[in-house]
Formats: sequence, structure tokens, C-alpha cells
Amino acid sequence: MTSAANLGDLIDRSKNPDKVAIVDLADAAKPLETTYGALAARIDSAARGLLARGLVPGDRVAILAANSTDYLVAFFGAMRAGLIAVPVGFKFPTATIHYILADCGAKCVVTDPERLADCPAGIERAVIGGAGPDRFDALLEPGAFDCVPTGPEDVGMILYTSGSTGRPKGVPLTHAGQIWVLNNIDPDGSALGQERVLVAAPLYHMNGLLLSKLVVATHAREVLLPQFRAGAYIEAIAHHRCTYLTSVPTMLALVAGERELLAASDLTSVRVVMMGSAPLTQALIDRVKAIFPGAAVSNAYGTTEAGAGTFGAHPDGVPRPEIALGYPQPGVEARLVADDGSDTDEGILLLRTPATMTGYLNLPDMTRKRLSQKGWYDTGDIMRRDCDGFFYFVGRADDMFVCGGENVYPGEVEKMLERNPGIHQACVVPAADAVRGRKPVAFIVRAPGIAGAELTEEAVKDFALRNAPPHEHPRNVEFLPDLPLAGTNKIDRNALFERAKAYAEVEAG
Repeated sequence: MTSAANLGDLIDRSKNPDKVAIVDLADAAKPLETTYGALAARIDSAARGLLARGLVPGDRVAILAANSTDYLVAFFGAMRAGLIAVPVGFKFPTATIHYILADCGAKCVVTDPERLADCPAGIERAVIGGAGPDRFDALLEPGAFDCVPTGPEDVGMILYTSGSTGRPKGVPLTHAGQIWVLNNIDPDGSALGQERVLVAAPLYHMNGLLLSKLVVATHAREVLLPQFRAGAYIEAIAHHRCTYLTSVPTMLALVAGERELLAASDLTSVRVVMMGSAPLTQALIDRVKAIFPGAAVSNAYGTTEAGAGTFGAHPDGVPRPEIALGYPQPGVEARLVADDGSDTDEGILLLRTPATMTGYLNLPDMTRKRLSQKGWYDTGDIMRRDCDGFFYFVGRADDMFVCGGENVYPGEVEKMLERNPGIHQACVVPAADAVRGRKPVAFIVRAPGIAGAELTEEAVKDFALRNAPPHEHPRNVEFLPDLPLAGTNKIDRNALFERAKAYAEVEAG
């Protein structure tokens, strides 16, 4: 698809420069359209401007901002100049943001007015949409710029994990590895070329960032929301006739709850719905298919550490089950291992790909724990492989807990609960129990139109007992209007862990 060696060189400048590349919906009433010619020129200007500020190849440029055209300009411009782009999650606490900027050694931070207060003193900043000498436009140096050559081991970007356990971990990713991912997902460049791709996931996360790279590399059109809001997401699809959607499953679960707006919106343009970055249930797939009846719906999987697009179609044309992640893509080595390290058909997934990181930034002990000397990355995900070689997500090894001597995988319990038509979303976490060790606690969002009298705690428990082993049924059920979300739009399990402690404390007393 692309012969580029530098991620800042993904635009094919021989193609139509007048085609719209990005439709920026920072102001939905006044969409800002940027053509490929204008985008390429602005990326060149950013590369020239960063080097004119005294940065040298290998220096880190952090990006702490909401999604925007200039976010991508800074991202691609930094790498085009041989610098290393570091997207930073702006929903982290200020102290965590300061830690990330220090950990990566950022020499400059591109931010926006809303995030400016989170930037530490003493670091150069360029403010997207700002005024005065620190504004991003003042950094730009107009003029053509020849892309800085890169080698196979050169790092182009550092992504930080969400930090669900402890501090976020920096993952250095090479230009070559990420370009391999792009070419592996779309070998001939035809998958996205005519699509209108809606991106609302944050660009500091691999989900939205990968699609943005694919869009640019295939000369497609990206409709870009500054942040995800269910109503704005639906309106963007309808108004801009989006054809290709990518999301975290929780985002589409929230979309499914907007029944009145969905009924009033024409969403027939949608051809492809790709969900990934978090567990997916058959119940949600069915809801999404009902919303977008003409679309192909698929379940994607990837990791920051070993690359996206890990699984795909079966090489022999065997139909892929809807809930399956797929069959390992060419160039992807995948193993399932038991606790003793032996190969199995249900166990922890190990991956080895050309995109696998060489190690976490400044964390040698964690690198040794998760990355073998032979290049196998321990994902920490429990997977199952069927007789056709398709892989299925079971749960996180970190999430598994023992109830009365039996292993409980919350993801499996959630899938079971969401088969109940009265349940819109479910999240299961453990709470301490004096008899069983730990017990399942379920947090439930009722389906739209379902009243409390129709779906009670006892009704949820009875459904679980009829459809799962006894150790999986939730001993406590709490109904919430919405499940809390982390900065990546995934369910914030840590917040629910804290909430579940109340049930253990009540019983202990």
C-alpha cells in the first residue's frame, strides 16, 4: 500500500491534491475541510518549524490536545522531521501528565487552550487555536520539506498505555513496524480509498490514531470529532454520509441508547463498522447490526505493544463467526500458553510480529516480564482458539478472580448477562467475601424503555443462575444510569472496583 519509510511521509503526493482529507468538526456548524495538498503543506511547515526551534532528530514532541486537524499536523510533522511524536492522554490527572512528559523527555508540547494549564512550566509549548507568540500557527515555517530518512530501528512515536494498573507505560514504536501494520491491514491500498471514515476515539489512543494513519495512506476522507459524544457521533454520520466507523464497543453501546435520535437519522450510508480495543459481546453486535442493517460488523483486536490488525480473514475462506477476533494475519505469530508455558487451545495469548516493541521506555523489569528474549510479547489476554483456528477473547488475566475455588472471567459473565434483552450494558468486578474469597458484583445499565419493576436485582440473579454456572452468578447487582468511562472510552473498571468494596464492607459488618 505504501512504500514510505517514515510515518510522516504517508501522503502520496502524486495523487489528487484537491481531494478533501479531513473534515474537522470542532465546530459542527462550521466544518473545516482540509485538502490533501493543504494538509501536506501544513505538515511540511510543522516539520520545518519544529527544527527551526532548535529540536534535532530523536527529540520528543508531546501532543496534549483534543482531536483536531492540527493535532494530526503536529503528529505527522514531528515524525517527518525525524522527531518522535508522543500523544498524551489529556484525561489523565495533571500529575500523571507531568510524569509522562518527564518520562519521555519531551522538549516541546503541542497543546490547546483547554489543556494549557496541565503543561508544566519550563517546557516550550505551541497552542492549537491559541493567540500570541505561543500559538501553533506561529511555530509553522511555510515551505517544502524533504522527509528525514529513517532506518528499520528508528522510533517514530511513543504511546502510553492507559495506566489501569500503576503508572502509564511508554511504548516506543518504530516507523518500520507501524508501516508494516498499515500494509498488512490494507496490502493494495483499496480498503479505505473511497470511504468517509468517522473518527471520534481520542488520537492519543491506538484506535483512532491507526485509522487516521490508514486514511492518510489511502487518500481517503476522515470526518474528525474533537471528542466522542453519542449524539454528535450520530449527527456526524447522518450529515456527512460516513461510510466507515471505528470505535471502542462502549461508544456504540452509548450510541444504541440514543433511540429517538437514531430513529430520526438517516444512517444508511454506513458500510463498515469496526469495533475493537475492548471486549465485545454478541448482544452488542446484534444491536449495532440493527442500527446499521446494511453494514458489515467486525470485531478487531490489537495491542499497542505488538501492533494492530492482528487477526483477520481465514486463509481458506472459512466464514468468520461474528464474535470471533479472526485468524492470525500474515506475518503474525500467535500462541496460547497454559500456566506451565505449554501450548494450549485456551490460555494467555503471546504475539510476535514485525511491529512488536523492543521494550517499555525506562522500564527494564517490566520489559523482561512481558517480552521474551525471542521477541514474544505476553498480552495478558486469555484467548480461546476453535477447530478452524479462529481466536476468541475470554478475558484479561489480571481481571480473573476466584470464587469458591472456581475461576471467574468477568468478560464471560458480562456476555451472558447482556443476552438478557432488558440489559443494555453489564460490568462485573469482584468484591471480598468471607466464605468464597471473592464474589461477582454486577453493575447494570437497563435497556432503554425498561423500568425498574421489569428488571430487578432478583431478575438479574435468576437469569444468571439459568444461563451460567453457580459461581458466575452475581451476588450483588447495582443499577446505574451509565457505566463510568476511562479516558480511552473503555469502561473504568477501577472506579467500579472501588464502588464494589461497599458490598464487602456491608457484609463484613
